[in-house]
Order: sequence, then structure tokens, then C-alpha cells
Amino acid sequence: MFFTFMRGVVRVVLFILNGRMRLVGKDRLPTDQNYVLVAPHRTWWEPLHLAVAASPKKFSFMAKKELFKNPILSYILRHANAFPVDRENPGPSAIKTPVKTLKNTKLSLVMFPSGSRHSSDLKGGVAVIAKMAKVPIVPSVYQGPLTFKDLLKRKKVTIAFGAPIDISDIKKMDKDGIAEVERRMNESFEALDQEVDPNFKYEAK
Repeated sequence: MFFTFMRGVVRVVLFILNGRMRLVGKDRLPTDQNYVLVAPHRTWWEPLHLAVAASPKKFSFMAKKELFKNPILSYILRHANAFPVDRENPGPSAIKTPVKTLKNTKLSLVMFPSGSRHSSDLKGGVAVIAKMAKVPIVPSVYQGPLTFKDLLKRKKVTIAFGAPIDISDIKKMDKDGIAEVERRMNESFEALDQEVDPNFKYEAK
């Protein structure tokens, strides 16, 4: 209930800021199973747009543990299905918690493989989680304002979803297996950016 309420609030705020967002490929989202929704991490408000764009599906999120130090923010995050992760020393729970959620609840997972808005390197966590939970990876991209200043100028936001990436053919999530998953994700991100606007250029702010 809290997630649904908060998503409704966020939807109104985003509409006020940027108008109705453009959605591309929403019909590609799985409707009969959970999945890991991935995207290049381009803005700090990008998770909000993804959660609204993929509605009515509900999601869990990874969030850096530092955000949970504030009791009020911690309450909001936990009730919005976020769980803390130590980026420096992730530990087994960084894999076990989302896998358990994907297997035992109706919550899908939003992840940013690069882990940082200032990195284009993909991490292996997405591949391992998706493989262990036996769910597909769904690529997505955000194109829109990249600074808070531009966000307030009602510039258009587009969220695009790609076809689910099936990784069931990859038997081992070793170095080669993870590299292949990362290749498929990067290829999908590039194709989606070309589909939405080939002239869009991301620069970390």
C-alpha cells in the first residue's frame, strides 16, 4: 500500500515538473513473471521515473547503506521496498536478499549495473541475481534532463523498455558468463538509445 501511495505521489510530482513522460516499448515488459529492470544510471531521479513508467508492476530497490542512517529517510525507503547495500563490502546479503524477493514475492527489482552515475562499467551482480532467481533481465534507458536545473524547465522525459534478455543459455556465471551478460545489456542499451533519439548524449554531471 505504501509503495502504491508513494508512486502515486511521485507520478503527480513528475507530471508537474516535466509533463507526461513518453514511454517506448512498454508492451515489452513481462506481465506474468518477475524480472530485473536495468538501466544505465544517468540521474538520481531516474529510479522514480522507472517505477512510474513500469506501473502497475511493483519493485524493490538497492540503496546505499548511508541513506538509511537518517531514521525518517530509512522509514520511507524500507516501506518503499528498498534495502541497504554496502557498496564497499557488499557481502552475501547483496545477492541473497534480492534473489529471495524475486522468488518469493510479486516484486521485481530495479538495478543499475554500473552502480554509479559516473561509471559506464557494468558489474556482475545483475547477472548473478537474475541467474539465481531464474528471471529475465529487462533493459531500459532514460533520456531527459540530466541536471536538477533542467529538470525544473519541464523538459521532456522518455523512458524506453527493451525486449527481455534471456540468460538461461549461459550455464556458468564465471568471468566469461558475466562478460556475455554485460555485452547483451550494453547492446540493448545502445539499441534503445538509438530507437528513442540517436542524438542524445549522456554526460555525467
